[in-house]
Amino acid sequence: MLTCPALLGKLRCPLRPVSMALAFSRPEVLAPPEHPQACCTQTTITVPASVNQKTAQRHDYPGKAWRRSYARRSAAERANSRIKDPATVDVARGWCRLMGRTPMALWLACAIVVRNFAVADAFALRREDSRRRIAAGRPPRTRRRRRTTIAQLAGASANTAP
Repeated sequence: MLTCPALLGKLRCPLRPVSMALAFSRPEVLAPPEHPQACCTQTTITVPASVNQKTAQRHDYPGKAWRRSYARRSAAERANSRIKDPATVDVARGWCRLMGRTPMALWLACAIVVRNFAVADAFALRREDSRRRIAAGRPPRTRRRRRTTIAQLAGASANTAP
């Protein structure tokens, strides 16, 4: 995003009278262009409807399809954070001494394979634990998620003491 340097306070420009109040130590545009750039003349832009169609959300916000899509995004973010975690694979700045696309792609593919094996091992352990608990007559562990509606949250905050 480009902004007029006079609006940023970097120089004095006769096209922007407010900038002329800056100190004389700032550079000054002595001969402003006859047709200045858009960043010097516009303050807002108008986005056509065709662009809005490309950037609009695919699913309604609180809907089931949106939650499913958001959960998929969370899984992708978990995968990225697991690969970048210094305690595990540690794909960070300077993690590979080799240069070029091919060695980096190969190392990154290996890092993803290591992450996938760790996820598969954790899944197998959870599954075995569930089988063991069922065989012992205890119910398997479940992941409890708190489902609180907006009405419950609003009611709780309205009834609490300040």
